Amino acid sequence: MSQSSRDDLVVLGQIGAAYGIKGWVKINSHTEPKTGIFDYDGWFIKSGRDWKPVKVAASRQHGKGLIAQLEGCDDRNAAELLKNAEIAIKSDQLPELDSGEFYWSQLEGLSVVTSDAQGNEVLLGKVSHLLATGSNDVLVVRGCEGSLDKRERLLPLVMEHVVKQIDLDAKMIKVDWDPEF
Repeated sequence: MSQSSRDDLVVLGQIGAAYGIKGWVKINSHTEPKTGIFDYDGWFIKSGRDWKPVKVAASRQHGKGLIAQLEGCDDRNAAELLKNAEIAIKSDQLPELDSGEFYWSQLEGLSVVTSDAQGNEVLLGKVSHLLATGSNDVLVVRGCEGSLDKRERLLPLVMEHVVKQIDLDAKMIKVDWDPEF
C-alpha cells in the first residue's frame, strides 16, 4: 500500500470502538452533517506515524451514531486495532468555498496578530485548533516563539468585529483584540 504525507490530507474524523463481531467500527465524524464523512471516497487512516489508504466497504447511520466497515477489516480483533485512528481525505476532494469562507484546517497553524495601544503589531500566537460553540466558532490561540507571551487565548471567530483579515498566503490572521486580555 502506498503511503501519503500529512501535508495533503485533511482530518474529517476518527475511528471509535469496534462494533459487533464482523469488523465494523464506530465513526466519530467532524463533518457537518455528520454523515457527510461518507460522501468522500479514498479515506486515509493514520496507523502509527503513517497514513494508509483504505476503502469503505459499507457504512450507515446507527441510532445517533455512525458505523462503517473497511475493506480488509473482517473481524472484531482487526476492528479493535483501528480504535482512535484518525480518518482523513486528500484536501483536493473538498468542495470549493465561496470567497471569505475557510475550512478549519486552513486556519490551524496560522499566526494571529493584533495591534497594541501604540499601533505596533503584536504576535499573540498561532491557531492550535478551533472549537464549535452555540453562537460562533472559537480560535484557540497558543503562544509560540516570538509571541507576546505563552498564554492560551480563546478568540471568537467573528468576521469584521474580531477577525479583521485572514491571509492564507501570508499564513496570518489579523484581529482586533486587546493583547493584555
